[in-house]
Amino acid sequence: MNDLSTPIDFLLTRRSSPAKALQAPVPEGAALDTILTAAARVPDHGKLAPWRFAVLGPAALTRLADLTIEIGVAQGRDPGRMEKAAKTFRAAPLVVAVISKHDAEAKIPLFEQQLSAGAACAAMVNAALASGFGAAWLTGWVANDAEFNRCAHGIEPPDFVAGYIHLGTASATPPERPRPDLSDIVIRVDA
Repeated sequence: MNDLSTPIDFLLTRRSSPAKALQAPVPEGAALDTILTAAARVPDHGKLAPWRFAVLGPAALTRLADLTIEIGVAQGRDPGRMEKAAKTFRAAPLVVAVISKHDAEAKIPLFEQQLSAGAACAAMVNAALASGFGAAWLTGWVANDAEFNRCAHGIEPPDFVAGYIHLGTASATPPERPRPDLSDIVIRVDA
């Protein structure tokens, strides 16, 4: 899976696990606390901690699955797609919702606070992978839907879910995927 021999080897070989390939055992206790602690060590201009981590157990995941169908269908979304979206919650062994929590009193711009929440998502995935677990960062329409977020998490815009981090043990080696060629994504500026 991921090469853990050195930090750079890990970063150059890391691969997220497909959420549907995650199963028990999941990180619990000290193992989960380590992953959450690593996720909280991201760049955070102003030391605001502009994110919250909601660890979603089985009952919460069932509730979110039901809300996905209920709210999605009421909004006119395709019922078949809503069933598929709900399955990502129902089948998950453990999910942590990373909630982008805006501090309106801070001088730090909203977008910087949101970027920090995104960094927390990436750090959480990498911490889980480095700990030997599988992880996937998912969003979907529910992550940024105001009605869903109000009912599911009790939050109002501009707060939203930056990511649903699915955690567990990978049932298979994550597939490699094509990576961008540096010549396609790097612009070197010297003036």
